[in-house]
Amino acid sequence: DCVVNHLNTCVFFLRHFNSVDLAVKEDTLDLLIQVVGSLAVSLPALLVSTSLSAAERKEKLNAVKMSVFLLCKLTESLESDSYRQSIVTAPGKGGKKGKSGGEGLMQWDSEREKVLQALIQLLQLDIRPLWNLSLVEEEFISCVTCCCYKLLENPTISHVKSKPTRDCIIHLLGLLIKKYNHLLGASVKVIQLLQHFEQLSSVFAQAVFVWSTEYGVRAIIGEVIREIGQKSSEELAREGSGVKAFASFLSELGALVPDLMIPNISVLITHLEGELWAAMEPELLVTVRTELEPRSDAEKEQDEEEEEEEEERRTGGLLVQCPYVFLLCTIRSPVLSSGSDEDASELSQHLPPTPQKEGEKEGEKDGEDGELKKQEMLVQYLRDTETFALQVERAISVINTMLYWKTTSVVQEAVQFCVTVCEFSVANSVSGVRKMLPLVWSTDAAIKDAVVQAYRRLYLNPQGDTIRMKAQTLVDSLSELMVDASLGTIQCLEEIVSDSILQSTVVQVLWERFTGKRETSALHKRAAVLLLGMAREVVLSNLDTLCSVALGEKVTEDFLLARDTVITICSITDHVRVRTREASVNTPPFRAPASCGVVMEDPYWQSFMEQAVRLLYFLAESPDQLCSRLLQRSARLVLDQIAEVSCVSLAQLLAVCGAVAFWQVSHLERSVSAELRRRRGETEEREEKEKGPASKAKVANESAMEEELGLMGASADDTEAELIRKICETELLAEENLLSAFLPLLVRVCSSPGRYSHPQLTTAACLALSQYMMISPSVCEEHIRLMFTVLERSTLPVVRANAIIALGDLTVRFPNILEPWTQNLYARLSDEVPSVRQTAVTVLTQLVLKDVLKVKGQVSEVAVLLIDPEPHITSLALNFFNELATKDNAIYNLLPDIISRLSDPERGMSSEDFNTIMKQLFSYITKERQTESLVEKLCQRFRTAKTERQWCDLAVSLSLLSMCERGFKRLQECWECYSDKLTEPGVYQPLLSITAKLRRGAKPQFKAQVDEFEKRLTAVHTRGLENVESPEMDEENQRGGGPAEKTLPHTNRPSRGRAKSKRGRRLCGPETFRNDPPEKNKPTRCVFFSFQAKRTARRRRRRTKRVSAQTPFIRRCLTLRPLVDAFDHILNESARLDLSAVAELLSSTIPAFHQM
Repeated sequence: DCVVNHLNTCVFFLRHFNSVDLAVKEDTLDLLIQVVGSLAVSLPALLVSTSLSAAERKEKLNAVKMSVFLLCKLTESLESDSYRQSIVTAPGKGGKKGKSGGEGLMQWDSEREKVLQALIQLLQLDIRPLWNLSLVEEEFISCVTCCCYKLLENPTISHVKSKPTRDCIIHLLGLLIKKYNHLLGASVKVIQLLQHFEQLSSVFAQAVFVWSTEYGVRAIIGEVIREIGQKSSEELAREGSGVKAFASFLSELGALVPDLMIPNISVLITHLEGELWAAMEPELLVTVRTELEPRSDAEKEQDEEEEEEEEERRTGGLLVQCPYVFLLCTIRSPVLSSGSDEDASELSQHLPPTPQKEGEKEGEKDGEDGELKKQEMLVQYLRDTETFALQVERAISVINTMLYWKTTSVVQEAVQFCVTVCEFSVANSVSGVRKMLPLVWSTDAAIKDAVVQAYRRLYLNPQGDTIRMKAQTLVDSLSELMVDASLGTIQCLEEIVSDSILQSTVVQVLWERFTGKRETSALHKRAAVLLLGMAREVVLSNLDTLCSVALGEKVTEDFLLARDTVITICSITDHVRVRTREASVNTPPFRAPASCGVVMEDPYWQSFMEQAVRLLYFLAESPDQLCSRLLQRSARLVLDQIAEVSCVSLAQLLAVCGAVAFWQVSHLERSVSAELRRRRGETEEREEKEKGPASKAKVANESAMEEELGLMGASADDTEAELIRKICETELLAEENLLSAFLPLLVRVCSSPGRYSHPQLTTAACLALSQYMMISPSVCEEHIRLMFTVLERSTLPVVRANAIIALGDLTVRFPNILEPWTQNLYARLSDEVPSVRQTAVTVLTQLVLKDVLKVKGQVSEVAVLLIDPEPHITSLALNFFNELATKDNAIYNLLPDIISRLSDPERGMSSEDFNTIMKQLFSYITKERQTESLVEKLCQRFRTAKTERQWCDLAVSLSLLSMCERGFKRLQECWECYSDKLTEPGVYQPLLSITAKLRRGAKPQFKAQVDEFEKRLTAVHTRGLENVESPEMDEENQRGGGPAEKTLPHTNRPSRGRAKSKRGRRLCGPETFRNDPPEKNKPTRCVFFSFQAKRTARRRRRRTKRVSAQTPFIRRCLTLRPLVDAFDHILNESARLDLSAVAELLSSTIPAFHQM
């Protein structure tokens, strides 16, 4: 009550602190400590009381706020006074100190600890119920934290004698971080103080250790490391002491909490590419210490015991295995060994000792010692070798991630490392070799060449005594890669092997494995047939062998081998078709002989059905008739056994229908269309031969004209394409066509998932329906709604994944039909099943990057996958944005919409996830002009943002931009957009961090502008926008005297400015005051008024923007504009007003008017 009732006195005391007697300061400090201590004792009972009224709660809250405020401000003042006295007065030996400050300053160290203990005792209570909605004011927390950070600026805070004070500050800040949401502020303040006070590195390392362990706030480590990691190499190069402080801080923190540092060490890896060793050293030390040093004393003792036992066991085993150990037990002297044991002992007794004998004994002893040292060195070498091997194994997983870095040199070194460890047969080394394989498609020629050379070195240049042994080694190596390899892996290997012709010996070994001449496993047999597909010329002449082995009577024994064989034949024939088409248009299509086993009419089509149908359309003569008979036979088998037929049989029938429909369309558009063009070319050649020379000349002139106009062959090609389209539209699904009979069945199964719930049947029906939809636009448009219903409502992940792939193909084929359904495709990116999300992001990546889908705001759904829990999905999303960034301004144009969608309250995304996503997306904004434009766009979004969370997200987005001087000016120009939101800490802190970044390495003039802007931010944040006019006005008001008390200095304006200001204005003359006497109608020397209010307002806005950054005098002149406008209105209303009266009125109102 004393403090509350005498608050004004206490405030007056703080304002005049320097002139107050020392005894009064000490008494006031003791009083405030007692008040805070008594509050800490009395509050617990009141906080748990249910009868506490609102008035009592408010009274206690005011007491707490006033007491804490006064105590913190007094502590800051005493700390400043103490530091000032310590600088002025040297601490000489035995020297006397003045009475004015000596005794009080000597006691301040102990009193400072009492202050901190009192604050800890109060704040460790749960005092949040005293505030409305239990939300503690930011100003209250800031008051306490500022006091703590002020104490930490003391140069002696890191000394041993200051340990009690240091510990109290750390625990007090720990309470504020844990209970009062000071995490972000603490992380920013740690970085700021480290930049200016190098001695605080060990203090903050200990502080972060305590906060993360004792108070459980582990996120503080990630926040602090993230702040350091965001600094560029250029910034670190400009900060000498700051870099040393960061390095020392990270090194000490890594020694204290290595297990918590390692998850965040990736943020610092960017500094490895810099030139400063001080910035690289901490992360290396942290990693090495974490991997090599034990994490506790118990683990250290256990490791030592295990090492001793291991050393004893290895030494014993080594001595047993060494063949020369028995020599230690044999007699070396031939004299002693020739006689018996008795003679030897008797003789040795009578022989006198000689110098030679003693020398021999000493030599023997030295030899034994030398041999023991060799054994010890060998054991130590083996131990070091094992340790090194284990470290290399651990490094493999880390270096594998570097294979997809943006830096070419890093990728090349990672490839070289993977090759080296694979050659030494290090455990798990094959994982890196497999992971680098897709890099063969890299657009960077250096990376592609490195991968190709690596695989040639590992697999295409085998070691062996004979050619046969080399071939077997090569086949064994490639087979290991082909086992369980995906289609993408096979294509990558084919790209590498295509550059290196497989030798005949290698092909012979592959044939022996495939045909079974040499005993081999089923896996290696399938790998052999896939590898044979890479030697096309050799295999093309041996199609009969492939068909007889894999597609003969034993086809049912291994359908996977049959499938891979079909894939091999298709790839070979497809390559031949493309090559012959390029060679000559008139070359007949490639077809297999009728006796070939591939075109048998009734094979067993099961797991390899799709590839088999594809092969039929590639090689068979009249494949449509053959597939028609196949469908009829399959349908007849199902109908004959209708009572016993299972869902699996029906699913196989529907799958055959879909495959036939799909490949029939492909056959028409590829083979039939090519055949029509070939026949047209033959006809034209024959007609040219039959025509005379005159006709040839006329045709040549027409052809030349058509070629010049770009129409050669266009009309004929259009006719053929129209014919194919008409066949697909009207004939393929006509009533007399067999394919039309199965379409109603497919629609019925897909539209009734409850009735037809068998997984295999549902999967086959949905896939077949999508293949039917590829036939024509009408079929696609008719069933597109059903397909999207299946995509959204199916309970089977495989069905949803297949539907996404099918709809992607349909989007490529019929983009106009699928365009309205784009949002439904993006919706699958949030599917609960990872495999569906992975399929969706893969399909959408292809559609967007190939410009099939327009890039719109829905890309925000892909951005959400950057924080997906599945690492593979995250890497796919990252690859999507990496590729999208190569398109001009793509991400720049999308960023505002992405921010709006992700910050939508209905989405409910956390702030940390939002910051992670935005940090990645803003890394693609590198152009200064883009940054400047984004600053303006984001600031304008403040006007439409409705919630505080949206304001905070926009502010965070602004802070992530690499802002330059032009961007900062644009930020100042948009002040009105966000100034009314600065009272929110989530808006104020990110904008404040922008000023901290801009200040580093800035020129003095620009730095002054940044400081002025920061003062303006802080003023609005602490007092509100309505209480702050401008930085200059704010400084003048603080020095005493408002704007009305200031007199404007006389400034001579240049004639050029006056001439410009007269433009568009009228003097007060006879045209205006027509009824006044002529002698009074002369214009006045110093006053010009505009009688057009709109023009005046418009001109004033332009001039305000133009001179907003000029001298304080111009700003003060602008404050007179409302008064001038008022007199404009008076003059407009009263045309007979005397001009001299107006000047007299102005002169009496504003003393400085004549001086303007």
